[in-house]
Amino acid sequence: MSLASCHPERTWPKSALHAVVPARARRGAFPIFCLMLLSLAWFDGACGCSQQTLAAEGSAVVSGIITDSQSAAIAGAKVRLLSADGPSREQQTNGDGRYAFTNVPAGTYSLRASAAGFGDGSLNGFVVEAGNRELPPLALQASTHDSVDAISQRQMAEIQVQEEEHQRLLGVLPNYFVTYDWNAQPLAARQKFELAWKTSIDPVSHLVNLGFAGVGQATNSMSGYGSGPASFGKRFGAIEGDFAVQTLVGGALLPTLLRQDPRYFYKGTGSVMSRALYALSTAVIARGDNGKWQPSYSGIGGDMAAAAISNLYYPVGSRHSAPLTITNGLLQAGLDGVSNLVQEFVLNHVTTGRKHSDR
Repeated sequence: MSLASCHPERTWPKSALHAVVPARARRGAFPIFCLMLLSLAWFDGACGCSQQTLAAEGSAVVSGIITDSQSAAIAGAKVRLLSADGPSREQQTNGDGRYAFTNVPAGTYSLRASAAGFGDGSLNGFVVEAGNRELPPLALQASTHDSVDAISQRQMAEIQVQEEEHQRLLGVLPNYFVTYDWNAQPLAARQKFELAWKTSIDPVSHLVNLGFAGVGQATNSMSGYGSGPASFGKRFGAIEGDFAVQTLVGGALLPTLLRQDPRYFYKGTGSVMSRALYALSTAVIARGDNGKWQPSYSGIGGDMAAAAISNLYYPVGSRHSAPLTITNGLLQAGLDGVSNLVQEFVLNHVTTGRKHSDR
């Protein structure tokens, strides 16, 4: 269902009604439901601003790398930052074996690290002051009494994907294409298709599409389909087609071919302005499988593909010329950034099954 179909004379992107839930997450929800989520966010407290504060004056970023005895990075190592004056903090290393604790108050700390197949390691009694504190590499020795190999990057990614497949908005709508672990491992091709497949077969997804088809039937959008039971089936089929293209092409096929991650990486730290600018920038940037940020060829390409392929099954009066198709695709790419802005400040409050991770 789309705003363009409700008002054919306007050049709205086809999936504008889905804007409040990230288009790159290939999800949709009723506008009323979206407004309800916005209301919940305001009730929770000024878009979460009360829960997000600027880094305290004098705080620091403590970072470093965990390696094996051969100086090879260990991904997925568990790292704990300990202080006698406060609670410990914990996170896992990323694919490059790195960790980074933000907003660390000045003081004296110790660091503990562990990984499957390795003995524990530690750095003790180091002083943290304002600014960045890069710790020396911490090398873990292979365990001589444990035959379990260190967990691989792909195994860690599989664990994280399984966690993401439990994420639902208000416990109902799938919210799989977002990760709340900033250092989440890159996905293998099979894992990208797994997320897309699980999203596309989720019964709730199709119930939502049925609802959009009902709205289209009531408003006679895409009037070329006519009226009556047969026209309802055509509208539902068109919406299902849009959903399938957005999910499989934009969420799996292009990210696999172009080696980019289709998920939205929830930031959750920093000032409100920095988080907002980051979320909006995701309209044009994406994290590559190499862990580096790059132009979002797969995301924008997926939006273009959805806009173009729909012309194959939309009624003649609702099809777009090539220039208009490109325009709608670019507009949808912009809406992706706005959608992720909502993901950053609103949907995180109502997503059940999410993993809370310290950056």
